[in-house]
Formats: sequence, C-alpha cells, structure tokens
Amino acid sequence: MREYDLSNAPWRKSSYSGGDGGEACVEVAYDFIGAARWRKSTYSDDNGGECLEVADGVPGVVPVRDSKVVDGPVLLVGATAWTHFIGTVAV
Repeated sequence: MREYDLSNAPWRKSSYSGGDGGEACVEVAYDFIGAARWRKSTYSDDNGGECLEVADGVPGVVPVRDSKVVDGPVLLVGATAWTHFIGTVAV
C-alpha cells in the first residue's frame, strides 16, 4: 500500500459540508505533489544552471520538475523507469 505524507498538503472542505461544523464533512487534499520535499540535482550550481528537482518519499513514482518553474507541471516517472534512466545517463 502506498503511503503519502499529506501533513503539508493544502486541503479544501467539500462544498456540501455544513457551516455549523457539526455535520460530517469531507476534505480533499489537492496538489499533494506541491507539498512534497523537493531537492535539486547534485549537478546544479548556484548560478541558475538548468536543473531538475525530484521529490523523495512518493512510493512507486519519482516526481520531476524544472527547478526554475516550481509552480509548473510535474512529470511523474515510474520508479523502475527512473532507475533505468539514471543508470543510462550516468554512463
């Protein structure tokens, strides 16, 4: 079973929730990838070089984004495919 740390994810309450707080409510986490802990490539430099960031701790996939566009799209790569990719480009 996959486990995600959603403690930093933004949450929103269902529009069907009552305003008195006593009714059962549903909250939905969105943009949980945005709550991920991102890290830059070890090949990054401090001069704004072209870099990728990856997020650790997301079982089964490796989220990848452009370090210069942190609010941009995120590519989810399967963990096995990522391992093969890194093994190929590291040669």
